[in-house]
Amino acid sequence: MTAEGGNTVAATLDIFLQTPNLNRWIFDRLSPWCGRRVMDVGAGLGTITELLSDRELVVATEIDPEFLGKLKTKFAGRPHVKVQSLDLEDVDVEALRVHQLDTVLCVNVLEHVRNDRDALKRVGEALRPGGRLLLHVPALPWLYGTLDRGLQHHRRYARRPLENLLAETGWRVVHQSWMNVLGIPGWFFNSRILGRKILPTRQVALYDRLTPLFRLEEHLRPAFGMSLVVVCERAP
Repeated sequence: MTAEGGNTVAATLDIFLQTPNLNRWIFDRLSPWCGRRVMDVGAGLGTITELLSDRELVVATEIDPEFLGKLKTKFAGRPHVKVQSLDLEDVDVEALRVHQLDTVLCVNVLEHVRNDRDALKRVGEALRPGGRLLLHVPALPWLYGTLDRGLQHHRRYARRPLENLLAETGWRVVHQSWMNVLGIPGWFFNSRILGRKILPTRQVALYDRLTPLFRLEEHLRPAFGMSLVVVCERAP
């Protein structure tokens, strides 16, 4: 991660730390499949980790030393939360197996990994048999622009190629759905038209306030969206 890229990612994380409604929406879309021993991959500042406080074990992982330090401070005194370094480009399978994980939660992280194929395979090897991988990833490759580059996204995912990638790396998809239709125009305008590398704070704050309204899309089952929600299990 470059210094400039790291600063952009950190600034964006700081913004999304102030979006409790959006974070809750993402978590609520994945939590029905979440087990008791969970790894939160790329936990950042612990916004999703915090929502897992009722689990038996939560392993919050990061690669960035600064974020690791902040996570350790935030969750000090909570013995069921373990903070651990993890590089998805080089997953230490044995170091993860000791936790006997039944769920891996990966929210807006896989797109940062250059070799996502190897990461998916090795994460599966670290899980208990029948363990689940819960993914929230940016969708619609045509939407890729300066915001994605600023956040060091290597890609945005298309539905069918992602299904194929998961199958090829030992996963069986049990649920897949679109999310955040109304976020598309704002992302396109900021990223493809204005060329911004970071979303304006006021826009993010407004979107968060409107999130309860946007959640009505869950009753409509849209045929596309800005993000993909995917639940899969280790193939036998």
